[in-house]
Amino acid sequence: MSIFTFEEALDYHSIGRKGKLETVPTKPCINQKHLSLAYTPGVAIPCREIQKNKDLVYEYTNKSNLVAVVSNGSAVLGLGNIGPEAGKPVMEGKAVLFKIFADVDVYDLNLRVSDPDQFIEVVKTMEPTFGGINLEDIKAPECFYIEQKLINEMDIPVFHDDQHGTAIISGAALLNALEITGKNIKSIKMVISGAGAAAIASAKFYVSLGVKKENIFMFDSKGLLYKNRSAMNEFKLEFAQDKNVGSMADVIKGADVFIGLSVKCVLNLDMVKSMEKNPIIFAMANPDPEIDFEVARKIRPDVIMATGRSDYPNQINNVSGFPFIFRGALDVRARKINEEMKRAAAKSLADLAKEPVPEEVLRAYGVKKLEFGPDYIIPKPLDLRIVEREASAVAQAAMQTGVAKKKIDLQKYKQELKERLHVSRKRIRDFICSYNLSF
Repeated sequence: MSIFTFEEALDYHSIGRKGKLETVPTKPCINQKHLSLAYTPGVAIPCREIQKNKDLVYEYTNKSNLVAVVSNGSAVLGLGNIGPEAGKPVMEGKAVLFKIFADVDVYDLNLRVSDPDQFIEVVKTMEPTFGGINLEDIKAPECFYIEQKLINEMDIPVFHDDQHGTAIISGAALLNALEITGKNIKSIKMVISGAGAAAIASAKFYVSLGVKKENIFMFDSKGLLYKNRSAMNEFKLEFAQDKNVGSMADVIKGADVFIGLSVKCVLNLDMVKSMEKNPIIFAMANPDPEIDFEVARKIRPDVIMATGRSDYPNQINNVSGFPFIFRGALDVRARKINEEMKRAAAKSLADLAKEPVPEEVLRAYGVKKLEFGPDYIIPKPLDLRIVEREASAVAQAAMQTGVAKKKIDLQKYKQELKERLHVSRKRIRDFICSYNLSF
């Protein structure tokens, strides 16, 4: 049941200043000296310094804390190809999450560009302005080509969150679910419902964590992916079985893990009954999962289950990933976000779930206890410890793998992150309160 009405959703986006974002200056400009420093003639001094050394753009501009959320609106949430204008509220929302959770500034850029190569060329021209690029809501299979080309041709991190966000967060949850059930990641049998951007990227990430590719059985709307099947592209072929071994109902028998990134009601009771002891089910279709949480629990009390919903335990929520991954990448001026950085992000989340949960997090979710186990395999998104743990883990991995242009003291950095977020949230809270809005 929705906690808001149709009218409330429209009011939220339209009352007062339209939309959800505005830009504000970070330096004073209330007298002649300020004006001269902010613009001419004072601005010429940093311009000349940057001209002599382009890396100084990180010191004298906002590039070091600025990410572009870029979309063409071709695959928005569960709404499909609705175009750049209709997709803009989502991109603004993404910008809000970046700022609230990790104090990363964002401009949302909504492009009326459908040709992948043209899209790539447009985004490449943005490199002087931004410290990172978050690709968003671009349809498959073009999104794979666009992201890889931009990673190869740009010297700042490029990250398609629709692919890797779900992969990283669900990967963290998978590691902990396997630990709780005592299953070996190298021998599990996994069934994946869905073969879009998130599903293929998640499968790749699970392989990097240790899942055997031959033990992954991926299904799209036409059935099992297998070699020589029609309607296959190069990205689906990576997870194609050698031959057709049957329907999902056939294949899921004895499976240890079900990953749902498709549509509601794909998984039925008989399928769940046929899974291995202590099954792991991540039913992440939103808003309605592939099988209802209560139904799965009733038929298999031994299940460890996660969904994309906040009203059930173990929410797989991308907001636990992208703000902090970019925070760490920006702060060491990483040239890219590599697999080691993604694995570090997942492991930091998995490890944090095993620690005692602070009282303020319990209050935020209205619960008396959260303890590592079947109903708590991943930290809650509102856990403020995530920023210091995940961002520092990502920064460390970037430095260790040679993609960081800047070295930092990690212990000092963790404390700085905690203080930074506290100051940022207070500033935002005071600023928004000045609007006197009743939401």
